[in-house]
Amino acid sequence: MSSGARSAGEPAGADVVAELAGVGSELAAARRVKPEFVAETQRAYDALFAADGPLAPAVRRGLAALVARWHGADDVVAHHTARGADAALYADELPADPALRAAAEHLDLITVSPALARREDVDRLAAAGWGPDAVVAISQVAAYTAFQVRLVEGLRLLQGAPTAHGVAPARTTRGRGRTKSLAEIASNGAKRPTAYTQELLAWTAWVPPVAADDLTDEQREAFAGKTNDGYFRLLSRLPKLLRARTAVDKAVFYTREGLPRAERELAATVTSKVNDCVYCASVHSRKASQLSHRTDDVQRVLDAVLDRDPDWRATDLAPLAAGQDARWSAVAAFAAALSTTPASATPDHIAELRGHGLTDVELVDLVGSVAFFSWANRLMLTLGEPFWPGTEPAAA
Repeated sequence: MSSGARSAGEPAGADVVAELAGVGSELAAARRVKPEFVAETQRAYDALFAADGPLAPAVRRGLAALVARWHGADDVVAHHTARGADAALYADELPADPALRAAAEHLDLITVSPALARREDVDRLAAAGWGPDAVVAISQVAAYTAFQVRLVEGLRLLQGAPTAHGVAPARTTRGRGRTKSLAEIASNGAKRPTAYTQELLAWTAWVPPVAADDLTDEQREAFAGKTNDGYFRLLSRLPKLLRARTAVDKAVFYTREGLPRAERELAATVTSKVNDCVYCASVHSRKASQLSHRTDDVQRVLDAVLDRDPDWRATDLAPLAAGQDARWSAVAAFAAALSTTPASATPDHIAELRGHGLTDVELVDLVGSVAFFSWANRLMLTLGEPFWPGTEPAAA
């Protein structure tokens, strides 16, 4: 099922997100405050859909259109359709080809119920004939599309434009009826966290990462500044995409401009709670506490209990904003609503945020923070699992 073919890319200077969102001049000016974010978001798109890769171009776009359809993002479906997406992949019925069907079913978990994914789900992809590079590519298609549709939705809301999204089709999802694993032992034999924490956690992959000694210069450069751990060595199987993704991350979370950094980390924590990602929530709740000195308020977010439907989607988001001051409550409420699948943020959320003094630049940054963790959570939750560092069994 692999192909090194290259898809036709977008024209030079393209900005697919702006095109899909219909970004006007005022919002374009706000986005230009972080030009690296805009440029690297497009570079990630090009790396995923136009560069050589383990999936045929029509398959990449067909799977992206399927993910967009499950988000109710009709504009994104049409975008990929116009660029050669394999229509069989986003039809009402899943594809007949066993390998493509396995990929589509796995995308369902990543898109709607990522916290319900288990190692056997990844093993099923391998059994269907997908190698490690292809598994990472399949995962990135779903995760990047989740990021992209939330950017588009958020930017449209900031302009007061009507949503371009339709209604996600009613169907029985892959995760329907599953429950989240509360196993106390991770796949590497270490102790596994079963509750949210601000303590330091580690992560182990379910797909073989590139061995540290086997990394190419391009792969090392793709995650420069990040830890040389299994997560980034795994994602380095698609180095051009990882390099752009690393730059997007830095542009959102490590720049002075935009939303106060503590509130960016708060948004990442809330998003991780909606998606039920214990690992990401641990990292970014800890940073939110360090930057804000409001450890108790951050812990209140982690302690929030969310009712969930049979697909494990949060149905009551109010606990994530409860007990916070008015501004943090508004930030948390919007972050939670933009994180849902499909997104449920409304113009009322934007009006409340503006009422607390958030500028267009800060609001663009908030949308980017939520969108990025809609990407990150889906990779963390479906390519591996967290564990408590230092609890690994001794090597034989």
